[in-house]
Amino acid sequence: MNSGDTAWVLISSALVLLMTPGLAFFYGGMVRRKNILSVLMQCFVALCLLSLQWVLFGYSLSFAPGSGFWGGLSWFGLNGVGAAPYAGYSATIPHQAFMVFQMMFAVITPALIIGAFAERMKFSAFLVFTLLWATFVYDPLCHWVWGEGGWLKNLGVLDFAGGIVVHTSAGIAALVAAIIIGKRKSLEHAPSPHNLPFVVLGTALLWFGWYGFNAGSALAANGLAVNAFVVTNTAAAAAGLSWALIEWLRNGKPTIFGVCSGAVAGLVAITPAAGFVTPISAIIIGVAASIVCFIAVAVTKPRFGYDDSLDAFGVHGVGGILGTLLTGVLASKLINPAGANGLFYGNPKQLLIQLVGVAVAVSYTFIATFIIYKLVDIFFRMRVSEKDELIGLDLTQHRERAYTILE
Repeated sequence: MNSGDTAWVLISSALVLLMTPGLAFFYGGMVRRKNILSVLMQCFVALCLLSLQWVLFGYSLSFAPGSGFWGGLSWFGLNGVGAAPYAGYSATIPHQAFMVFQMMFAVITPALIIGAFAERMKFSAFLVFTLLWATFVYDPLCHWVWGEGGWLKNLGVLDFAGGIVVHTSAGIAALVAAIIIGKRKSLEHAPSPHNLPFVVLGTALLWFGWYGFNAGSALAANGLAVNAFVVTNTAAAAAGLSWALIEWLRNGKPTIFGVCSGAVAGLVAITPAAGFVTPISAIIIGVAASIVCFIAVAVTKPRFGYDDSLDAFGVHGVGGILGTLLTGVLASKLINPAGANGLFYGNPKQLLIQLVGVAVAVSYTFIATFIIYKLVDIFFRMRVSEKDELIGLDLTQHRERAYTILE
């Protein structure tokens, strides 16, 4: 066991935890002022709910050495998960350190979906939907890609830090939820963010936390972690700058909101590739992410007319899929001998393997999310009443308000 590796993974776990409050401010700043507390509440309660789910059975379902499809319950309540390392995942850190690092991924993934149905989902229904989605979508997919014996892992799918497991799954679920729950009432066009400084603050916290997300996935304080750190920052910078340039050319003015959106898109796209690509490849991924995600958000969404309130699909779903596929193009064993070469390094088969991983994740997530949503809707009714929606979820769901108006 290595104390330096253990310290880095614990610090990375704390960094990834900070991403959930960061997401709360990022999303909260984008909604109307009458709904900011509902978004903050959903993010923070997800941190509470899913931390408990992970300790009780989520970790076991995801990482216990069961079949290729399901981890099983042999590690229920963290039975057998202690201070000794588990060589199947990392031989140099305590098993519980690996568990708690992965817990933070399990928390933020369902929280990403909040952006699709913001301002219109009933809180009680949100709790049930989030718990069921984490158990029957995230946990199985996590086992397939990262778990010992997982069938997509055995197939050779590369996903260093969650392009498939986190962003593709959350993005597709967001699209399903946005389509089924329907558009917000009394909106002729999408409202402007009510608090852009909150969006910037949230972006900063996400960017900061993402170093733990990606570099921490090396599970050691080594050269691979350093490479993941460097390419993470590089892709975010390239995407933030190129998104601003696209806005400048298209709309005549660059915006801070555009820089934030681009940076997050770049961070999403580099996530699956962070442990496999060079800094130059990271620039390519960042620029590609800004172009493709900008089209998804500014062109495709208005054309199809679905109300993905905060562009969870347009940024996380599209960015995650793009990054996963580009991993199959740009991955190099010179960066990570335990990985694989991509198309540009003489191995076109890896791109096909990545395509299979994406297709499986998209198909399974779409179907399972649809079923879970419909079941919860039958028993709890997912959407608030029109009156409650017009008043705002802060008052109707939580009897709180973020801003006090002095009369």
